[in-house]
Amino acid sequence: MLDSIKIKLQYLFPKQVMTCLIGWLADQEAGWLTHVLIKSFIRYYKINMKEVLYPNPEHYKTFNEFFMRPLRNGMRPIADHPNGLVLPADGTISQLGTIEQDKILQAKGYHYSLEALLAGNYMLAKEFINGNFATIYLSPGDYHRIHMPCNGVLREMIYVPGDLFSLNHLMLGSVSNIFARNERLICIFDTNFGPIAQILVGATIVGSIETLWAGTINITREGIIKRWTYPKTGERAVILKKGEDMARFKLGSTVINLFATNRIEFTPTLVSGCKILMGGAFAHQSTITPVNSV
Repeated sequence: MLDSIKIKLQYLFPKQVMTCLIGWLADQEAGWLTHVLIKSFIRYYKINMKEVLYPNPEHYKTFNEFFMRPLRNGMRPIADHPNGLVLPADGTISQLGTIEQDKILQAKGYHYSLEALLAGNYMLAKEFINGNFATIYLSPGDYHRIHMPCNGVLREMIYVPGDLFSLNHLMLGSVSNIFARNERLICIFDTNFGPIAQILVGATIVGSIETLWAGTINITREGIIKRWTYPKTGERAVILKKGEDMARFKLGSTVINLFATNRIEFTPTLVSGCKILMGGAFAHQSTITPVNSV
């Protein structure tokens, strides 16, 4: 009964208005009030401040500055295997496995399509048919910087407006096509492991999504799809190394990785529901298809 009420409230809740309001508040320099909020957040979510670069809560001028806090060097060692990929974020594995034709598992009984996730771009979706996917959920208390799973050259970036449903376990098992309905930022990289998609999905009260090369993407929320393409070389090229910081969530959310068919094999210990840390072993090169250089 309680779960049913929570689900109905998600449909009725003015998610866009509240998200914009909370995002604005989280960016305000409110002095002692900001510091009280940060300290309460630390206590409630039991955040380990010993691993944070700036452990004093009063160092942060805004809540968002704290939320996107950097870690001390060495807190997330990058797995040392040249033919492997590393986990891009702290969090929990929601689902991972094989893309069945163009269908991706959301939760038991729920699937969504590659084409819908990729904003109707069927040519892009074709690159990942029968490939692999992983969905990583970042809880409010997790480290919220997103890193590169391997060396990559950014090919294109697509901002897709949408709903802002919460992405917790209850909603994943109750709202169909939730990842293809929610706001998201799609980043496509060319790598030695074939094309890789790193998709940052927004949710309720996720203030904004920020990349290292373009800044905050969804600050205006104009309600239109936007697409940027990038060259492989030159001043505008975005070339990132394995483990390098690539994006940040302000109050959120979920990362989805897509891989082409027969390119990678996931680390066997990774299963749905397991906790992960950025930099750990994610996958290794498949033995089926030769790897092409970027």
